[in-house]
Amino acid sequence: MSHIVIIETQVRDPDALRLACRRNALEAPVLGTTKLFNAEVTGYLVSLPRWRYPVACNTDTGEVLFDNYGGSWGEQAHLDRLMQSYAIEKSVMEARKQGHSVTEQLLADGSIKLTVQVGGAS
Repeated sequence: MSHIVIIETQVRDPDALRLACRRNALEAPVLGTTKLFNAEVTGYLVSLPRWRYPVACNTDTGEVLFDNYGGSWGEQAHLDRLMQSYAIEKSVMEARKQGHSVTEQLLADGSIKLTVQVGGAS
């Protein structure tokens, strides 16, 4: 039986964030504080390609804080890819914790289909 799931992503798991960074060939996130254009933020800092400021992931609140000045200081697609990767990594981690196996399929539109097989860890 198939089910469609839509996930609204909050970043709360540093391990899944590290895996998402690795998946995207990014440096590992570093816990710290940084200044965005006009604010100081604290969280797991991720440097995205050609972004002026890092992205800060507050794992206590789930918020992802960034300033890309509407795309002028960083391409939104890089953040979107990171968030997609985080959702995949976290979903796979949780499914495997419950003893399920997971397969991943890249679709033509760039989205990724995860299939969870109940009861078969891989």
